[in-house]
Amino acid sequence: MSGGNWISAFLEAQAAELGAARNTLLAYGRDLQDFAAWLTRRGPDFATATQDDVEAYLVHCDDQGLAKSTRARRLSAIKQLYRFAFEEGWRTDNPAIRISGPGRDARLPVTLSEAEVDALLEAARASGRNAGDRARNTAMMELLYATGMRVTELVSLPVAAARGDPNLLLIMGKGGKERLVPLSPPARSALADWLVLRDRAETADRARGKPPSRFLFPSRGASGHLTRHRFYLLIKEFAGAGGVMPAKVTPHTLRHAFATHLLANGADLRSIQTLLGHADVATTEIYTRVLEERLSQLVLEHHPLATAPARDPADRRSETGSTSSEGQSPLSKARS
Repeated sequence: MSGGNWISAFLEAQAAELGAARNTLLAYGRDLQDFAAWLTRRGPDFATATQDDVEAYLVHCDDQGLAKSTRARRLSAIKQLYRFAFEEGWRTDNPAIRISGPGRDARLPVTLSEAEVDALLEAARASGRNAGDRARNTAMMELLYATGMRVTELVSLPVAAARGDPNLLLIMGKGGKERLVPLSPPARSALADWLVLRDRAETADRARGKPPSRFLFPSRGASGHLTRHRFYLLIKEFAGAGGVMPAKVTPHTLRHAFATHLLANGADLRSIQTLLGHADVATTEIYTRVLEERLSQLVLEHHPLATAPARDPADRRSETGSTSSEGQSPLSKARS
């Protein structure tokens, strides 16, 4: 089989047997196509590549300046492809099985303070060409911060999930897994306001012969809903308008803020894991390190002893006083 057939069969199996999300499948496809193109230039193909070929490809990726996380992801895709090929009987070995990945840089997720989130929400309420845009922007930001949704989950929400002033929102997560997340009163209010204007606009569209949209945040694009890229640009606009550094603000930053603020206010890790839709609580534990880092920084910045200059021991002796001729210090005399 050609390399393209290998990739197609592998992706179909990932989708059918493991329920891999669309974005995951796209990432696998891009990584494996890059590896296939590199093999073609070198000579072998998927069926004949050796461990040396896979290692040489990783060196090539390193020479290109790709991040450790990218190289680790590509190796993971290659390993899974060859494991699938072995199970299907296309190969009698897995040439990538003994290769160790480059690992990942230990980085804490970037998050926002509560004041910064408030500034973003205020900016969203005031940003937009008309009342409909402002209501949509407000609803999206309130929902994102209130639920900790991934941006893909937010923009693809069906309008049916928001009907009836819900206290809980049903979210379709990675791999088709569903979870219920409670809505805060501000999020429910913003959602209700947006639905009024959305439905009014849809009624006008129907009168012009346009079909109704099944999405909460519809768009004229091919997907039928507002895209992740468009929302990414919007949130950067909110950051600039709200006086928050745009470089640190992304849709995923709001997800991190949701988790760290819950943890800081007493929520337990298991509950946060459920709300975020993490398969493993170990993924959620990164937020405890974020909180520890923030608390340490608060102590260093605000505790008086953390910023006071070190004093010379001689200065401390002069403060307590020298010994008198009777062998007692002034402090000893005062006690006596």
